[in-house]
Amino acid sequence: MATGAGGPKDFSFRRLRTPEEYRNAEELQREALGAEAALALPAPQLRSLQDNGGLVLGAFADIYLAGVIATTIGWDGTRLYHHVGAAVVRPAYQNHRLGFRLAAYLRDEVLGLGLPEVRWSFDPLQHAGAALSVRRLGARPESFHPNYFGQLLGGSGARDESDRLRVRWALADEAVARRLAGAIPSAEEDRRRHAGAAALVETELGESGLRLPTAVTEPQGADAHLEVPFDLGSIRTHEAAAARRWRHAVRDALRAAFDLGYAIDDFATVPLEHERRCFYFLRPSPPAASAAGA
Repeated sequence: MATGAGGPKDFSFRRLRTPEEYRNAEELQREALGAEAALALPAPQLRSLQDNGGLVLGAFADIYLAGVIATTIGWDGTRLYHHVGAAVVRPAYQNHRLGFRLAAYLRDEVLGLGLPEVRWSFDPLQHAGAALSVRRLGARPESFHPNYFGQLLGGSGARDESDRLRVRWALADEAVARRLAGAIPSAEEDRRRHAGAAALVETELGESGLRLPTAVTEPQGADAHLEVPFDLGSIRTHEAAAARRWRHAVRDALRAAFDLGYAIDDFATVPLEHERRCFYFLRPSPPAASAAGA
């Protein structure tokens, strides 16, 4: 398909329909997941999800499948929601805001079904997942799960522990609507928040030029930030031991923060001294509503 130097002008979004489209969706997952292709949902399972309450939505450039998102219906004992089991964009289209647009389309579909919430999980070290989930979509992490899937094969051929942040996306929430409309803090606001927050993970540039964690502290006070790598792929490729240091430093910080009642309410890439660095921002969780009436 010829798209020109700038790529396709637009995409169409709809539910997958044919056996060929489901096979294409399986192949797309395997291509996008790379070394983690074992996590791809096979075509028969995708078709089964679509026909039994879930959703399998595609983004198409003409007739070419450029991205896919698949959900199941979940139940936590209190409410029904949709849970994202797969969400991938073909690498050639990752600069077209396609992940954001697929998620926005999913929101419309789930609201149309009468459900208020979507949940999913992502690796907290992957800044792209945090930037989309927390920053752009306004989803809020609710829990941290160390080594959730066990060890997975990484891109360098080494195995890595599969830590995950689980998030809730309250589809009708006003804060979510503002984020979807583009109401995002400015770079100067991010710098001010970073400067006024306590560091949970202290870092420094190592001899190799890669930024490495040096210490982990528990959160104290009103605001905290938690740094993660800007380019985890380079760290994994050039210094596997450093990737493990990041994994365990961020894990220890997240465990401490959640245990002490802190919540992640934003994520930003902040330019600091000619270096782009990535941070979760945290605050103490507000007291439960029931406490006010006790």
